[in-house]
Amino acid sequence: MLVLVLTVSVFGQREERVTTLWQPINYDVTITLNEQLSEISHARVVLKGLSVSENLELIDLDFGEMAIDAVTLDGQPAKFDRTKDRLNIHLPRKLDIDGRFEIAVEYHGRPKDGLIFANDKDGKPSATGDNWPDRVHHWIPSLDHPSAKATTRFTVTAPAKELVVANGKLDSVVNDSQTTRTWTYTEAVPIPPYCMIIAVGEYAKLEPSGPAITPLTYYVPQADAKFALQGFAPAAPSLKFFSETVAPYPYEKLALIVGATRFGGMENSSAIVFSTNVLSPRSNPRISRAFNISEGLEQVVAHEIAHQWFGDSVTEVSWADLWLSEGFATYFAGLFVQKHDGEEAFQAYMKRAADTYFKYEKTKRSPIHDRDTDVLMDLLNANNYQKGAWVLHMLRSELGDKAFFDGIRRYYKENKDSVASTKDVQKALEESSGKKLEKFIASWIFGAGHPQYELSWKWNQSRKSVRLTLRQLQLESAFPNRVPIEVMVGSQRVSIVLEPTDKVLVKDFKLKRAPSEVKLDPNNTILKDVVIKAGG
Repeated sequence: MLVLVLTVSVFGQREERVTTLWQPINYDVTITLNEQLSEISHARVVLKGLSVSENLELIDLDFGEMAIDAVTLDGQPAKFDRTKDRLNIHLPRKLDIDGRFEIAVEYHGRPKDGLIFANDKDGKPSATGDNWPDRVHHWIPSLDHPSAKATTRFTVTAPAKELVVANGKLDSVVNDSQTTRTWTYTEAVPIPPYCMIIAVGEYAKLEPSGPAITPLTYYVPQADAKFALQGFAPAAPSLKFFSETVAPYPYEKLALIVGATRFGGMENSSAIVFSTNVLSPRSNPRISRAFNISEGLEQVVAHEIAHQWFGDSVTEVSWADLWLSEGFATYFAGLFVQKHDGEEAFQAYMKRAADTYFKYEKTKRSPIHDRDTDVLMDLLNANNYQKGAWVLHMLRSELGDKAFFDGIRRYYKENKDSVASTKDVQKALEESSGKKLEKFIASWIFGAGHPQYELSWKWNQSRKSVRLTLRQLQLESAFPNRVPIEVMVGSQRVSIVLEPTDKVLVKDFKLKRAPSEVKLDPNNTILKDVVIKAGG
């Protein structure tokens, strides 16, 4: 998938560095940290890249404010200049399509963001990568956009008492002296730049006793060591469930790290970082029936592990498609709850998601596919998380389990280790189900709001029929969801499905006698508001 190194602004839309000029292939990052874990003593990043355009003259790297010591291009000193958050390298000769280049940047200092130097829960110094959404460039010169995926190698020299974790497989640990060690990790599949991290600290290192489908290790402050095995108990079952439901786990290992992140959890490929208080006791939490930990802890572990497939392996092609990461992780965490804690817990999870979305919608009524929000952090909202999860739940309900999960597996397989858009999900689900989803996607992803149903019914004794009138009262156009109706006739349940094509639908149905009750969507398969009016 090509990445476009341009900034685009159309009719006030958000600017993004998307790709048509050049793309990164591999980052080889060598970092030496000082003894206090307070700055980078020396770093050298070798970026291998590829021209994907004619007459390429400039490699415009995103880079922060650290001091540059040297820049070379294909082994020779390079001509460069710096502008705000950019390192511009001028090529001595133009490159055509498929032209290769190798840039090396040496630098040092304390980055203002991205690599966080902070004391852990034990008061010990640590260094933790925390890059979402576009903060990796503060410590690694890069193309800082999720579509610019590349393989990585991290070589990190740190004080000998520290443990070092990074993306990918541990290749080696070398004792340089009595005071330092050098750790090398290689990630052999391309990952988005916001997922490229190192984590350094005096961790307690633990491994679960049960089987896991990939090497699974926990790195936590010493204060969390006693609870970590129980607290992270959902990890191995999550790996198993998602591997069986979607596809085999895409990376060489999985490390769960408690460290400095501004998020509850950050899904860095094969090296997830959770907030410093993730394993801390909560007052009166809801308890997971399956794992005897708080439901919130169970859900955040499942959510971040689900990201390894959705967001990390299949990455959103633009920020407007962020629901392909956050909505998927939210829903698949819910599926994990459904599998291990039961249907009642799942329904409660989805109801909380709906309530969160309804509250958000009162402050901002906008499409999930948001091309306008300038502050990327503001995209971490209930549209992309909770409403995105509900979109998947409704698609599952519309298509049936077999077609839905077949389509999800098809979508993942076709876009693994690459990038995807909403249209790619639509295509895969249409192919698996044989149904057209253009109207559904137009309403739920590219449109705003949700259906506000008013269902009225009236019994006609002479005709022995009930007239159902379904109105949609929302400001937006009619939503195309098939609407299940349950009619109680004595002790008998009669199931009816209404298929609206406009905002008002009137249909008559023959019954033996007058209904005693009429319910809309009794199994809660649509994100909606409902008012029911009984007739005579």
